[in-house]
Amino acid sequence: MLRLNEIKLPLDHPEEAIKQAILEKLNITESMLLSYSVFRRGYDARKKTAIIFIYSLDVATTDDAGLLQRFQHDPHVLATPDMEYRFVVQASQQPAAAKKARPVVIGCGPCGLFAGLILAQMGFRPIILERGKTVRERTKDTFGLWRKRELHPESNVQFGEGGAGTFSDGKLYSQIKDPKHYGRKVLTEFVQAGAPPEILYVSKPHIGTFRLVKMVEQMRASIESLGGEFRFEHRVDDIQIEDGKVRGLILSDGSRIETEHVVLAVGHSARDTFHMLHQRGVHIVAKPFSIGFRIEHPQSLIDRCRFGPNAGNPLLGAADYKLVHHCSNGRSVYSFCMCPGGTVVAAASEPGRLVTNGMSQYSRNERNANSAIVVGITPADYPDYPSNPLAGINFQRHWEERAFVLGGSNYNAPGQLVGDFLANQPSTTLGSVIPSYKPGVQLGDLSTSLPDYAITAIREALPAFGKQIKGFDVRDAMLTGVETRTSSPICIQRNEHYQSVNTQGLFPAGEGAGYAGGILSAAIDGIKVAEAVALSLVA
Repeated sequence: MLRLNEIKLPLDHPEEAIKQAILEKLNITESMLLSYSVFRRGYDARKKTAIIFIYSLDVATTDDAGLLQRFQHDPHVLATPDMEYRFVVQASQQPAAAKKARPVVIGCGPCGLFAGLILAQMGFRPIILERGKTVRERTKDTFGLWRKRELHPESNVQFGEGGAGTFSDGKLYSQIKDPKHYGRKVLTEFVQAGAPPEILYVSKPHIGTFRLVKMVEQMRASIESLGGEFRFEHRVDDIQIEDGKVRGLILSDGSRIETEHVVLAVGHSARDTFHMLHQRGVHIVAKPFSIGFRIEHPQSLIDRCRFGPNAGNPLLGAADYKLVHHCSNGRSVYSFCMCPGGTVVAAASEPGRLVTNGMSQYSRNERNANSAIVVGITPADYPDYPSNPLAGINFQRHWEERAFVLGGSNYNAPGQLVGDFLANQPSTTLGSVIPSYKPGVQLGDLSTSLPDYAITAIREALPAFGKQIKGFDVRDAMLTGVETRTSSPICIQRNEHYQSVNTQGLFPAGEGAGYAGGILSAAIDGIKVAEAVALSLVA
């Protein structure tokens, strides 16, 4: 087949226009066109009055080879790459693997799920341990914080089946390099689990929380049908290491699992696990991350700014944005985890500490748009660095505790209108933007909720963003604090075989270990690590 890229058509084009564009591009007759499918569809909204769709198409003709020869100098006509996923090994063909203890996956977020799925599909019958509850029970507990101010430390936005990505916008795109097309494997599995087929071709696919719940359950059923085993409410409290090799795991109930192959996919908030690993001598280093606030605007404002007269077109959906500003104090401020038509959510996992995040449903039809406006920080900013590789965790906790107090010590979030924040004066009444955070927002002064350099940088960045998106720095826009868990504050370093550099059999993976950021990249890392585990099992 042929891959045709950069096929541009008007926003309101009829379906038959795609076929006509193919015929014109290849200069062939209709009888030569056997079939076509949309591989990718994006849009160019730089000219708001003339927004266009940009397609990549997979095309079959009666003369693919001849057309490839004719268009050999055209970068937009290529052979369709082979994106079929192929397992590195099958356990049934490796008798030695059956003699070894089953591999264990710690964590049931996107990384852990895909590590477990791939291992199960290869026949290795993994055990998947999750400290939290099943996704539906976990959802009830999460709503308990949002509606009743009841925090469940082991079952919340951060912990439980599906991972932190379950309560998010469900974004399924990434900027990582993916030469082996692992991302296609991820999206294909999601569709088989119930995701809308459009995620296979839209340029910025997303799912949303409620659909993710059903998909996670279906993926669990698939893994179990292949011999995998899930154990929920099983927290790993210790890891047994002898002569630099993993020998087993100790669980919170005192039981032990014998294993020599552990996938560590615990997510970025498993702070107690990080402390345990550090005490056991596993090599960990501090890494950069970002801190800031959530900002909310009317979604209609973002739609008008991005799409002009085409705002509200159902083919475009709710508009998003991506912003960055390099500040005079040397810091960079950028938008992160933008949630069109979404809500700001309480994402705490520890009592007495407050964290925000953003989430959207598949429809993206809530009143407000929100994103994190965050400032990049480095380990040099952590007070107890470099003596402590976990210094970033202490840094996060300090500001989460401060936010908890500023919000009233009841899981309300501290908030401030953008106009008041820029004028350095407390907010006392809401404007036209009603904050979506539950349980509630305590208006006041955010100037002490983050380090001074972060406050200074955000105050400089917001007017700069207002020049890119008119109205972004409007007085009534809402800031809610704090966002501290943009990524893991640590990296568990691994070698070329995806194992810990000093602990054989421990495979650090995903966002918590410092190797991913978001659902898709975490899932891809889970696949890579599962392949490494499989190769180790048959070695």
